[in-house]
Amino acid sequence: MKRRKWTALLAAVLICGAFILGGCAGTRTDTVRIAAKPMTEQFILSEMIGALIEQDTDLNVEITKGIAGGTGNIHPAMVKGDFDLYPEYTGTAWSDVLKRTEKLTPTEMYEELQEQYKEQFDMEWIGLYGFNNTYTLAVKEEFAEEHNTETFSDLAALAPGMKFGAEYDFYERTDGYEPLCAEYGYQFADTADLDIGLKYQAIGTDEVDVINAFTTDGLLGAYGLKTLKDDKNFFPSYYCGTVVRGELLKIHPELREVLMKMDGLLTDEEMAQLNYRVENNGEDEKTVAVDFLMEKGLL
Repeated sequence: MKRRKWTALLAAVLICGAFILGGCAGTRTDTVRIAAKPMTEQFILSEMIGALIEQDTDLNVEITKGIAGGTGNIHPAMVKGDFDLYPEYTGTAWSDVLKRTEKLTPTEMYEELQEQYKEQFDMEWIGLYGFNNTYTLAVKEEFAEEHNTETFSDLAALAPGMKFGAEYDFYERTDGYEPLCAEYGYQFADTADLDIGLKYQAIGTDEVDVINAFTTDGLLGAYGLKTLKDDKNFFPSYYCGTVVRGELLKIHPELREVLMKMDGLLTDEEMAQLNYRVENNGEDEKTVAVDFLMEKGLL
């Protein structure tokens, strides 16, 4: 009798142990772990994704923001299964993950990323949000209107009378100042090394006439700047989309439809305005994210 009880107890322990281990995995599959790089834009996007998942599914969401090293640490963690999804940029994935250097059109790059991520990492890109957070050149709106300046090429004839401003490392980059000038035939009258935090102030006070910027910088609107079109596609495209582990999609295929609600949702200007609300108005990123989704009728 005692032996039977001990056998039953042992079986129960083994079952419970299996349940605990499986339960941990089960709990993990019921909680979607979202990673975000250390930048305002990523915080907002992660909150948007999280809000949609929690509204449209029975899944819980766990967001880890500000992961140092960005892609360099998030991608390996995704491979290990520590995170389930995160917002990523096509140009970053192309150069930093796939280690590719050739120039492709944005469409070609995205298609290749989809194929290679699935083949190499069992991950998928689910939609692109619509905005392209890449390098651009910015001038004051009144300057652009006065000189009918819309593209990088338009700036070439005006460059000899302009002062260019950028942070130090932009002058050292292989896709920075000198290659840019060679591509577009720029001959600026002068240049200025500017602290990245003072760049907008410098153009706002006319210390410089044109600066390098990112297309979704929150301060673009604050200083009344116009971004110009890179008509020769000198800078790589950095369209943002959701990278998801294939294992998660197999367990929860309903996530595909939810995540596709982010597809084409944001323009460069809209993303810049959301960044501005957080960085300059001091608004909470979750509030900003939820407000935007509600405006779009998604919440």
